[in-house]
Amino acid sequence: MAVRLGTRLMAMVTAVILLPVTAVLTGAPAAADARVDNPYVAAGRYVDPWWYASAAAEPGGAAVANQPTGVWLDRVSLIEGTASSPGLRAHLNEAVRQDAFDSAPLTIQIVLNDLPDRNCTHPVSNGDFSVTSDGLNRYRTEYVDPIAEILADPAYQRLRVVAIVEPDFLPGLLLPAATTRCAAVQASGAYPEALRYAVTRLHAIPNVYVYLDASHHGVVGHPDNFGRAAGLLASIVGATGGKPSPVHGFTVNVAGYGALVEPYYDARMVINGKPVKISRWVDGNDYVDELSFAQAFRQRLIAAGFGSDIGMVIDTSRSGWGGPYRPARRSTSGDVNRFVDESRTDRRHSVSNWCNQTGAGLGARPTAIPATGIDAYAWIKPPGVSDGASVNVTSPDGIRPDPMCDPTYFQATVPSGALPWAPPAGQWFGAQFQQLLANAYPPL
Repeated sequence: MAVRLGTRLMAMVTAVILLPVTAVLTGAPAAADARVDNPYVAAGRYVDPWWYASAAAEPGGAAVANQPTGVWLDRVSLIEGTASSPGLRAHLNEAVRQDAFDSAPLTIQIVLNDLPDRNCTHPVSNGDFSVTSDGLNRYRTEYVDPIAEILADPAYQRLRVVAIVEPDFLPGLLLPAATTRCAAVQASGAYPEALRYAVTRLHAIPNVYVYLDASHHGVVGHPDNFGRAAGLLASIVGATGGKPSPVHGFTVNVAGYGALVEPYYDARMVINGKPVKISRWVDGNDYVDELSFAQAFRQRLIAAGFGSDIGMVIDTSRSGWGGPYRPARRSTSGDVNRFVDESRTDRRHSVSNWCNQTGAGLGARPTAIPATGIDAYAWIKPPGVSDGASVNVTSPDGIRPDPMCDPTYFQATVPSGALPWAPPAGQWFGAQFQQLLANAYPPL
């Protein structure tokens, strides 16, 4: 699992130059082997030079700058690249360059995140497409097809490409329509059709490993959603009877803040005669952390028709919750709400809070096979990249602010918990990165 970051890459980072792959390699690259069970095992890891440079420039950032992070394609413009962001082909060319330093294959994580009316449960949706404006067809032809065509280039056939498909789409299908966009999405059937197309198109490329997103414990862990979500995912990709499907596995907590493990309490406990499940924080959920949820949901997915070889990937980039306010022991309170609040390491105001959360820290470092049924812990969301602007301004590239990113915003009576002075989504947020370093767990 060594990271190939040699002097050639260091020079490239300094100059911010991305050369054609033919400038480094001559002849056709060797073809990748047949798909392996776990693409994270016995492989190098792609280090995004832009993220490396941003992290290494921060005080203390060199300690984690070599970690692999995901490449996000959350706008059509990012496929080709913009003035400030390299495109998909530039990242793949750089991955081939890094791959040349070792005989083992290299794994690169690509995130597809541009469904029609994506994140429809949010007050603001910043995707390129809408179901009311031919969004489904445009998603196929303007977004998925160009990505697939680039990934299918023989120049990249030795790479192991982990394609993470549409983070957190499930709430828009499982929960009552919170917005008119969600109502249109649910009525149109666009999400399942778009996902089915993306998964099938990408799986047809031999060295691509498709991981469909399964949201997080805060939504899917609820008893009302657990089985429904598994059945919905099986219906989207046609999983039946444990037969092979185009999905290699599932991701959870992508770009989220859910604690990987809550060491001092769980949803089965009873405090002074009252179940922990009825507490304000747990709110009827069967799970309080991402690891227990991912392992249990994997078994439910297998029961729904997926093969027993599917694996889960947990995004741990911002799930550490360390630092001076991390509890060191289980609460002794007899009040169930106080017991949970004093025992939990996740210090958000609500499990639904998602934007630039105050107090969060770097989580478990990327690693393969960290637990039963888990293909990897991964940093899919690059730490230090803003979730959204904290003030009501539209960014130069048209990204509108979401009120959940405003530190003064309350959803009902629950504060957003967002950090102040945040730049627009996708831009570097140095103050957040410094907080993540300080609150890392395990500590750096």
